[in-house]
Amino acid sequence: MTAVVLAVDGGNSKTDVVIVAENGELLARFRGPTVSHQVIGARAGAERLAELVKRAAAGKGAARPKIGVYCLAGADFPSDIRLIKRELKRVSLADDETVMNDTFAALRAGATKGWGVVLICGQGINAAAIGPTGRIARFAGIGDLSGDWGGGGGLGEAALAAAIRARDGRGARTSLEQAVPAHFGRKTAEQVMLDMYEGRTPTHRRNELAPAVFREAKAGDAVARSLLDRLADELAVWATALIRRLKVDGEDVDVVLAGGVFNATDPDFYTRLTQGIVSVAPHARLVRPRLPPVGGAALLALDRLSTTGTASPKVAERLRKSFESMEAKAP
Repeated sequence: MTAVVLAVDGGNSKTDVVIVAENGELLARFRGPTVSHQVIGARAGAERLAELVKRAAAGKGAARPKIGVYCLAGADFPSDIRLIKRELKRVSLADDETVMNDTFAALRAGATKGWGVVLICGQGINAAAIGPTGRIARFAGIGDLSGDWGGGGGLGEAALAAAIRARDGRGARTSLEQAVPAHFGRKTAEQVMLDMYEGRTPTHRRNELAPAVFREAKAGDAVARSLLDRLADELAVWATALIRRLKVDGEDVDVVLAGGVFNATDPDFYTRLTQGIVSVAPHARLVRPRLPPVGGAALLALDRLSTTGTASPKVAERLRKSFESMEAKAP
């Protein structure tokens, strides 16, 4: 039976599992809840992952995976990876297993040459890079403790703050004064603030305000536009810091954009982001992944099966078409 690989993209809210044949054919895919050690604990996470893999493989007749690549949110430091690997060893899902941060799945899913920079802008912000020689550079990406700002969470927090400051005189007037409370069915931003302070509304729901910022910026609101400019500048700083660290500022480096905030269509935002990056790396180009992140994890696993260390273009293309076919058949 042909060799198969197991690939996992695990976030803080969901987990995507695929089983892929050596030739790139997608044999099975299953999505389930998070397996994050930071959310449910390392042992419970490993046991849940084993169940998800079992459900993915049910009825497929696939061999035991030779390679398992697990790209997981929260696999940030060597101590995280040791803990996760210790628990994965107990459930033994593949002959050879690798645990890495989930940023590398998104990078492999989009970088056309197998190396480059990835910017993650979802609920939070993160970035990582691999140079043409295989050298890795990344950030801790653990929020305030590592000096991070951005993503939907940062943008939403800033939107609420701007709305409140506009009403109490500390800031410029903005249409966010109306858009922010309207999202939560309230009349004023102060009511939203009190709802969160007194526990009626979870503070993490500020993440939901990111689309409102894009909408108000497109409508011409200067404050909303300034928040998007701040986010674009911050993302450019992350990308150019990695480019400088890897000394690839003269290369045609791919900068992969991954995460829900990048679903927004705002030409001014992307123009500013691009300008910030090419001011340091003139030949850099922004790219969108052709595969979902779990597809990038699968390519990382297939790379390990290849005698050259990189899955062939033919295998990568078969994998891409397999994902497209499976998604087209999904209800």
